[in-house]
Amino acid sequence: MTSLEAPTKQTTSAGQRPPVAMLAELTHRCPLQCPYCSNPTTLSRRSDELSTEEWVDIFRQAAALGVLQVHLSGGEPTARTDLPELIAAARENGLYTNLITAGVLLTPEKIQTYKESGLDHLQLSIQDSEAANADNIANYKNGHAKKLAVAAWVREAGLPLTVNAVMHRQNLDHLEAIIDLAAGLGAHRLEIAHVQYYGWALQNRGALMPTADQVARANKVAAAASETYRGRMVIDYVVPDYYARRPKRCMDGWGSQFFAITPRGLVLPCHAAETITGMTFSSLRDHTLDWIWRQDPAFQRFRGTDWMPEPCQSCEFRDRDLGGCRCQAFAITGDAAATDPVCEKAPHHEVLVAMAEDDAGSGAPSYQHRR
Repeated sequence: MTSLEAPTKQTTSAGQRPPVAMLAELTHRCPLQCPYCSNPTTLSRRSDELSTEEWVDIFRQAAALGVLQVHLSGGEPTARTDLPELIAAARENGLYTNLITAGVLLTPEKIQTYKESGLDHLQLSIQDSEAANADNIANYKNGHAKKLAVAAWVREAGLPLTVNAVMHRQNLDHLEAIIDLAAGLGAHRLEIAHVQYYGWALQNRGALMPTADQVARANKVAAAASETYRGRMVIDYVVPDYYARRPKRCMDGWGSQFFAITPRGLVLPCHAAETITGMTFSSLRDHTLDWIWRQDPAFQRFRGTDWMPEPCQSCEFRDRDLGGCRCQAFAITGDAAATDPVCEKAPHHEVLVAMAEDDAGSGAPSYQHRR
């Protein structure tokens, strides 16, 4: 997810603060086959996707609920031919629009059309600084060269550009070059996003997990680059979970300020929530967005801090990290209510550390591309 900031909003009369942002996953279709894809391992079919009219109504509901930003994502959102209409509908409802794209389906004409429809910002993903490895990771021939062209077209259109680079064992040693590449592309912001290990990435963890030495070097590179590019490019960098001692405040808390909508209309408290098997998420084809945000049991399940087990319940950091990542807890322990194993106080912390060490030392450079 992008880290674009939005103003703080007041608590509603129902007691639940309104959401700030929504991730609109318009489709699971994508020409790239990245082995760390954050979409589910079972993808929605095109025939199941929400229609133009359904999305237009969802943007209306989102604005009425208090949403400020919509992040148009996928899959590859530009695979939808109705994207200009969707951008225009979001703009008409007063929503700030951010397009999250791999870029390979774009043309200068499409970018201009999106801008004229009301697009505010474009976020472009890259896989590496080296073309051969970037194309291999995405399993898409000449994709890296196309992305460089797209960045130039975005600048020419006058749209703000964020570059997003997903980091892992196969490209982390190129971090310095990736940062310089983003700056050269004219990015206003660079998001350095280490792989989150669930879904496709969990299947490929043995090939993607960086070593501790790689992470230590990357931390120094990112810190130095933040100083080098201060005032020219914002660099968002977070230590990868498996090498951290404290959990992140995931999505600013479960069902706190953010929700995601899948291509077939399920509303999720975080974009990976479907990886928690056994949980049921409501559909916008059956309920209103307002009802789901305020009353859906799935959104209530991990809101706030009352649900927390020990040692979280009595921890001095509980209001700071809000329990960390529920998807990660489930992936490692099989229990979404468990303490996030990233936390050094967690009962399963040593299990996570051992997994990282084993995977990083597995010597398995190959991975299974998303299909």
